[in-house]
Amino acid sequence: MGKRLVTCFASALLVMTLLSCTSIPKQETTASTGTQPLWKAEDTRNKIIVLSDLHIGFKDEYAEIQENRAYLIEFMQRAAMTSDIREIVLNGDIFDEWFLPLSFVETDRADFYRKNIENNKDVVDAFIQVMDAGINLVYVVGNHDMSVHTQYIKEAIPGMKVCSEPLGVGMYRTGDRNEIVIEHGHRYDVFSAPDTISNAHLTNGPTMLPPGYFYARFAADWVLKGKPGYNAILPVITTVPDRVTNPDQFGAYAYYRTLEAVFKNITPTEGFSDKLLDLRIDGYNDTYSIQDLYPVINEQGEISAPVLYPNYQRTWEERQKANGVKVHSSFAAASLGALDSTYFESQARAQFGVDQAESKTSVVLFGHTHIPVYYDYGNGHSYVNTGTWIDHNTNYKEPDGSLLSRTFAVVTTGPSSTAVDIYQYKADGTLRDLKNQLLADHEK
Repeated sequence: MGKRLVTCFASALLVMTLLSCTSIPKQETTASTGTQPLWKAEDTRNKIIVLSDLHIGFKDEYAEIQENRAYLIEFMQRAAMTSDIREIVLNGDIFDEWFLPLSFVETDRADFYRKNIENNKDVVDAFIQVMDAGINLVYVVGNHDMSVHTQYIKEAIPGMKVCSEPLGVGMYRTGDRNEIVIEHGHRYDVFSAPDTISNAHLTNGPTMLPPGYFYARFAADWVLKGKPGYNAILPVITTVPDRVTNPDQFGAYAYYRTLEAVFKNITPTEGFSDKLLDLRIDGYNDTYSIQDLYPVINEQGEISAPVLYPNYQRTWEERQKANGVKVHSSFAAASLGALDSTYFESQARAQFGVDQAESKTSVVLFGHTHIPVYYDYGNGHSYVNTGTWIDHNTNYKEPDGSLLSRTFAVVTTGPSSTAVDIYQYKADGTLRDLKNQLLADHEK
């Protein structure tokens, strides 16, 4: 079902070369010889760094960025010394609220984020150092941190701008000509977009958690237990509804096939029907099993989950509207597309016309997939996915089979043009230019 299947639900959890010259002059000395700027700065403060999917944890054992956290701190410290950096944008999935074992019961969201921030004080200190250097620091929410509110950040990181409008998604426009769009991209993902509708019949108050949250919790538990082997016995739907004559049920079937693929990998050893996820947040006050959200043929002869997200395909149109999606997609297209990183490039074009020379948007940058991507449309227009900083990014393998992490974009804005580069921050402190490799990837 493709790389993207992994990312939709728990980032790099679920199981899922060409070195080129960097266009930014870099220091010959490495970080080990003392803190140095990231590159030799130009005279104009015109560069915007964008990085996403850090997945910092509430506890160290619940984090996907333990090995790379020290590199992140070093990177931020060096960015603070690089005088032509104007802004650093943290593009979603920063303080992770989804990578948690089933045994963890969250009851107070403000307390959760406060403790997450406290557990990562060294990272927060580096963020503050960036702002003290006169660099704007912007936080655009993603799906793993969609519930973060400005007040949770203000006391720990005063001065950081948080983009979460409408609640649970955010978009940031910047650049000399307001020509750069930065968002996480999860609002276009049927499994990860905020959902205030589908489970409203179950909750005692406002809800926002999409099904991806539930998948992520089961997946996290499986990973934290050492990925035990298990032959899942799952209900089977054998008849494929016709996409043209019965789009409603075809969409439901597409949702079923996605869950089938996921839970064949991560079904916990305790069992399909065991009540394992105790949820006391976001309006929920009950305990749930995989069976509660797994689509089957119901008594009406329709494909639907019995408890969580019943007839899930029927709320997609309303959810897109609630999440501020300008150009709507069908549920089937979005469901199947969420398994393929190229779907998000198509959304950059559909929502912002970034591939059109006359568009006022020159550059769109997403995160979410953990797959670094670069599309060059010509005329200074491009789409970039910045990848991730997690320790083991199984969603993108390089030509030699190695896994790629610690990636970020640098956007250089100006009164008449915009340029984008994408790099890996190497363990020795140098920058590896990925642009040519990524351009070649999507031309294959």
